[in-house]
Amino acid sequence: MIKERIEKINTSGKKALSIFVTSGFPSISKFVENTNRIIEAGADMIELGMPFSDPLADGGVIQQSSQAALENGITQKQTFTFAEELKKQNDIPIILMGYANTVLKYGKEQFEKDALSAGVDGLIIPDVPLEEFDEFFSSFSNKLDKILLTTPTSSTERIKNIDNSSSGFVYCVSVAGTTGIRSGFSDDVIKNLHYTYDTIEKNKMLIGFGISKPENIKQLYPYADGFIVGSAVIKSLQNERIEETVTLVKSLSDACRK
Repeated sequence: MIKERIEKINTSGKKALSIFVTSGFPSISKFVENTNRIIEAGADMIELGMPFSDPLADGGVIQQSSQAALENGITQKQTFTFAEELKKQNDIPIILMGYANTVLKYGKEQFEKDALSAGVDGLIIPDVPLEEFDEFFSSFSNKLDKILLTTPTSSTERIKNIDNSSSGFVYCVSVAGTTGIRSGFSDDVIKNLHYTYDTIEKNKMLIGFGISKPENIKQLYPYADGFIVGSAVIKSLQNERIEETVTLVKSLSDACRK
């Protein structure tokens, strides 16, 4: 469903906009309401972050939101409930993003069962590399898309193998390091994104890490089928500034239209 939805969006003359939100942040009580506002503002997909105590791939803003959500008392069962509520109210893909330990602690079989029951469409587990992909997901069916990540250091062969193993889309990490807000992208970064985009054949490709404002999307527009925004959205949600978030998402969605 995810790939087909991106294709439909692209056919309409728009790049897909995926928005990352941390489950249970900034508050459990308003989470679904806030996320619905984000969807209404133009999010084409929601990446629902599963809070974890040691989120290695995430920058400070998302790390802090994850810790705050855990302090709020968020649980994985509640995250599945959020996914189910959002899915009932919105006809868009819901993707869970988090770490392998969360899945292992929950139990792989039960995790997939509850994810499918909640209407989840895909999974992004950044700390399960290509080399461990088949083993980690050996008990999973093909009903959930599993989305792998490329990085600026990925070789041509590795990009092709990631493309072959992924379903839904390939998550292209724009720059080395953790997630976060950046002012712009260098010629070398753009060259690498262009090459990766040309190399990927099976899947659609979305760019994440450092996408925080319309200017970033406009700069990278030719080199992706969509964009993922996380840290900038989480930062705008601090202190429950949902109107600021809505304005940001609208501006990002507008930039996704050529």
